[in-house]
Amino acid sequence: MADLDPWAPSDPLASVLHLLRMNGAFYCRSELTERWGMTLPPMRDYMWFHVVTSGRAQLETEGAEPRWLQAGDFSLVPHGTGHVLRSDPGVPAPGILELPREELSERYEILRHGEGGAPTTLICGAVRFEHPAGRTLVEALPASIRIAAADSPPRVWMESTMALMATEARALRPGGEAVMTRLADILVVQAIRTWLEQDGAAETGWLAALHDPQIGRVIALIHREPEREWTVASLAAEAAMSRSAFAARFRKLLGESAMSYVTRWRMLVADSALRSEGANVAELAARLGYRSEAAFARAFTRVIGSPPGAVKREAERLRRRRHAPADFWDLSPT
Repeated sequence: MADLDPWAPSDPLASVLHLLRMNGAFYCRSELTERWGMTLPPMRDYMWFHVVTSGRAQLETEGAEPRWLQAGDFSLVPHGTGHVLRSDPGVPAPGILELPREELSERYEILRHGEGGAPTTLICGAVRFEHPAGRTLVEALPASIRIAAADSPPRVWMESTMALMATEARALRPGGEAVMTRLADILVVQAIRTWLEQDGAAETGWLAALHDPQIGRVIALIHREPEREWTVASLAAEAAMSRSAFAARFRKLLGESAMSYVTRWRMLVADSALRSEGANVAELAARLGYRSEAAFARAFTRVIGSPPGAVKREAERLRRRRHAPADFWDLSPT
């Protein structure tokens, strides 16, 4: 849930980054030799990352120009869209499910593919943000992000982090998957931070609202205290603005009313709690400030599109499947 965090920073954008915690679903070390290509499937609610530890690869995402990734580059495909990696333009790219993969654990595989030419090594992963702030931030990101270690301000430690990730991928020591998950957290958050600092597109919509001194403060408070009995008047007071000026500015920046945002945020928090905690619906309604479970259920269904009970049952079904022996790809949402 969204209990107050005494260590949370006061800056609105920093407070969102502070909440970014990922759940790693799948990691793969790809040992490739020219000529090679592979297509990665769409995975709803997940983002792909690719670290090029040696060689190079061309990344193709829908609606964007192909990008070359060199050794030391880190790339994100944030929206779970299918995409293609190749050694050269036009090389056939079969689906990853068609390629031989060595399963080293439930969530870690090695893939070897190619025709014996120049080598390329990739570390790829599929991760998702558990906190609603992370998922909202992902929605504002472009189709793909490329961060060249040489161009990133913290170049030395980014290179060191990627080198450590490559070492863990090779060694497969006890606890290696946990270490890779933490390293992925660092690299993904750093890639997002770098994009936020460098890309002008980050100054529109939700991200622009976070940068606004008054509206950003209010958004951070809503995120930290969704259970509080917010009104337009109390939110305006937090922003030190008149009620009418606050309402107009909030709608201009975010395209919805302040109270609509409060409700939507509460339902995102509830959805996360139902899926990750298996929370009791009645208790969850009370925790989020609703006087009746029925009122909460109506709001939840309107915003999320399914009743809270149905979401909880589906989450429990998926948890049971994930505890059973199975191929990761069979469990991935599409």
